[in-house]
Amino acid sequence: MDADRIEFGIDSFGDRPRDDRGEVVSHAQAIRATVAEAVLADQVGIDVVALGEHHRPEYAISTPETVLAGIATATERIRLASGVTVLSSDDPVRVFQRFATVDALSNGRAEVILGRGSFTESFPLFGYDLKDYEVLFEEKIDLFHRLLDETPVTWQGTTRAALHDADVYPKTESGRLSTWVGVGGTPQSVLRTAQYGFRLMLAVIGGAPDRFAPYVDLYRRAHQQLGTTPEPVGVHSPGFVAATDEEARELFYPGYRETRDRIGALRGWPPLQQREFDAEVAHGSLYVGSVETVAAKIAHAIRVLDVGRFDMIYSAAGTVSASARLRSVELYGTQVIPRVRELLAEQPVAVGEAR
Repeated sequence: MDADRIEFGIDSFGDRPRDDRGEVVSHAQAIRATVAEAVLADQVGIDVVALGEHHRPEYAISTPETVLAGIATATERIRLASGVTVLSSDDPVRVFQRFATVDALSNGRAEVILGRGSFTESFPLFGYDLKDYEVLFEEKIDLFHRLLDETPVTWQGTTRAALHDADVYPKTESGRLSTWVGVGGTPQSVLRTAQYGFRLMLAVIGGAPDRFAPYVDLYRRAHQQLGTTPEPVGVHSPGFVAATDEEARELFYPGYRETRDRIGALRGWPPLQQREFDAEVAHGSLYVGSVETVAAKIAHAIRVLDVGRFDMIYSAAGTVSASARLRSVELYGTQVIPRVRELLAEQPVAVGEAR
């Protein structure tokens, strides 16, 4: 794969950073910080900013498209994506309308990444029963797929009112929204993504990246059987860049451990140990360190997975200061991405060769 064609993005849930006094900022400040980080990303040449939806106190973004609309008016070239939109607990018609609006505001830069979400708070919040977890996503992704044609839709299911020759507005200027599905690692989700012709975004948040190679293969084989051409696959993973490896780990670890243990307490995981963190940074999917360290790890992941896009979840340690986050975004755009391209050019990967 041509190194110049690889795309690079940043992802955030609007994690609440600390201010210069060391205090966690408000939700409103966190949203404004996210906008500032996206504006900087646009200026330093990052290709995409993806904002995820959460309904928890540590995260500020519950409506990614609203924040993306604000970013759209303050940027020129960076593409604007959700990461992810929890389609199961939303209405496909409204999701389409909101992103078509962002697409208009940004002159065609909007992207949707659909998913089930990593938490379940949105289900009771919006009146959905978790026992319908599977059918909600299956029916709504089917309806969303039909809406993308931007022609009158007739559809019937069990999770929302039927549509009869319904036309949905606004239309996009291009005629179709760019749509991905975020997948955490289930073969059925990969197959469904291929069947609908959506692009695949793999969430690789732990372990060696090469363990996800079979899902990339499965996606391509599914397209081959369908007689269709697959789009390049994307991957997103947590990361943080600083001047040195030591500084990056020192800044990142406390907040990452706090977030990991909070989630782990809900899911029955033991507390994170320093040795586990160190091993994940050294051999897993935490892209934490200096420019050279992070660039080498990203280049390796792109090679072993043979993907066309890498997104770094730059705010995964929520308690990192806002200024340190901005610096991380700047280093990623100005130094890490060019260095990754150099490394890939030295040892290019052709489709299928990585495995």
